[in-house]
Amino acid sequence: MRRPRRERQTALQVWGSYLLSLFGWAVAVVLIALVCIVICASITWYDTFLYRLLNWVEQNLFFVGAAVVLAGWLVISYFFIARPVENLALLLEGAEKLAHPGEEPIHLPEGMEQAEDQLNLVREQALRNARAARDAEQRKNDLVVYLAHDLKTPLTSVIGYLTLLRDEPQLSPQLRARYTGVALEKAERLEDLVNEFFDITRFSLTHLELECRTVDLKRMLEQMCSEFAPVLQQKDMSCALALADDLTAICDADKMARVFDNLLNNALHYGYPGTAIQVEGRRQGQTIVLTFQNAGRTIPPEKLSRMFEQFFRLDTSRSTGTGNAGLGLAIAKEIVEAHGGTITARSAEEQIIFTVTLPAARNS
Repeated sequence: MRRPRRERQTALQVWGSYLLSLFGWAVAVVLIALVCIVICASITWYDTFLYRLLNWVEQNLFFVGAAVVLAGWLVISYFFIARPVENLALLLEGAEKLAHPGEEPIHLPEGMEQAEDQLNLVREQALRNARAARDAEQRKNDLVVYLAHDLKTPLTSVIGYLTLLRDEPQLSPQLRARYTGVALEKAERLEDLVNEFFDITRFSLTHLELECRTVDLKRMLEQMCSEFAPVLQQKDMSCALALADDLTAICDADKMARVFDNLLNNALHYGYPGTAIQVEGRRQGQTIVLTFQNAGRTIPPEKLSRMFEQFFRLDTSRSTGTGNAGLGLAIAKEIVEAHGGTITARSAEEQIIFTVTLPAARNS
């Protein structure tokens, strides 16, 4: 495998500096020898130890010069080897800090700015990932607490009403029917909460697999809005459709129905009573654009940016009647993106708008 261009350039720079240093040292030795010869020739010498030493050097000038060059080569080589080894040790020390990154940046010696920048980028990413993991874990822990509370509340009601039915055999048929109805309603709520637990498991542990076929999204939305009519009527709400005829897509019908169900439920729970949910659909080239708009309290930007996070709930009060696991929109986003589409949310002037884009089926 070829090394990256940056690594090759660094290696060439190191080798260039090394060879240039050796050449410079050899030239310096020759120049120093010539200068010494000129100076020594201009001096009258007597038979002293220094004269004999210089005379010996002159007679063995080649070998002495080679020894000096060799000594310089050893010193230069040690410098070029020792410094990278020292830098490598500092680099490894900096890398060890990535195992437990702190807020303090990693500092390396001069000349290692590039490695320092890369290590600090990894450190910052590790810190962000750690914070995200802590936040996700905290949200999940909060969710477990909320769901445990929500499980306990309807379960207590079911036990209470069933106990009354068992201990009071003389209850009138009307009262018995009322208690049975309440117990059934609470049991259905328990079923919804258990299904939310299954959603959490599926969302966390399974890979999304699609079974795609040609689907008429207009017909699907018309049917779903019709099924929502009784629930909407209880809140004095309605569903207004403005759908183009050519809304055919290649998608997983069941999973796409879940996306629309989540968006309609979201509009139902957070929409103002007495208003209409506007569902519009049109085709733009090879893309289908669907919008779900409802009148409701404006969502702050900081919450709007987190709408599609796992376990994020817009209403932190979580009333047991409308509370959910905070997975609906996160799952909807995963499904839409698995189809090659997008889902976005915006809110202003007491209007909440979700926009879904999907690849359209090619016209035959």
